[in-house]
Amino acid sequence: MIDDKLLIVQLKNPETQEQAFRNLMSFYKRQLYWHIRKIVLSHEDADDVLQNTFIKVYKNINSFKGDSKLYTWMYRIATNEAITCINKKAAHQNIDISELQYKMAENLSDDNLYTGDEIQVLLQKAIVSLPQKQQLVFNMKYFDELKYSEMAEILNTSIGALKASYFHAVKKIEAFLKTH
Repeated sequence: MIDDKLLIVQLKNPETQEQAFRNLMSFYKRQLYWHIRKIVLSHEDADDVLQNTFIKVYKNINSFKGDSKLYTWMYRIATNEAITCINKKAAHQNIDISELQYKMAENLSDDNLYTGDEIQVLLQKAIVSLPQKQQLVFNMKYFDELKYSEMAEILNTSIGALKASYFHAVKKIEAFLKTH
């Protein structure tokens, strides 16, 4: 376990910042990578978004007020960076985001770094068929096992809205899986 308060002090101190940032990256990079990867689907994009996330954390650590946990703050940055990435990619290809995500899910089995089987690819196709907010809520609850209170901080929404989104996401995924 990492002590957030001590780490934040070290990150804000020019003398200890570099080592503290290395500690932060080594402690959180795996969790953030997989959160990002569930949104952008490709390894290359996830790596780029993770790098952008840590750059933003590094540049903005002095403005971190401590109103939330450090991880929650970084998770929010990672989520926003991942969404920005897929929005830019879709705009660049001149297609709708849902179409882009479905194409990416279709190509998952061609990804050498993806170790999932047919059922996991089908689940990814079901997830990308959801509206973006439901995708985020489902991934955070189902895969990342976040509490609704943590999700509410990250997504800046109410717990009730998150519970409803998760409920609807599960129902849509079940329906998708029954028809495929």
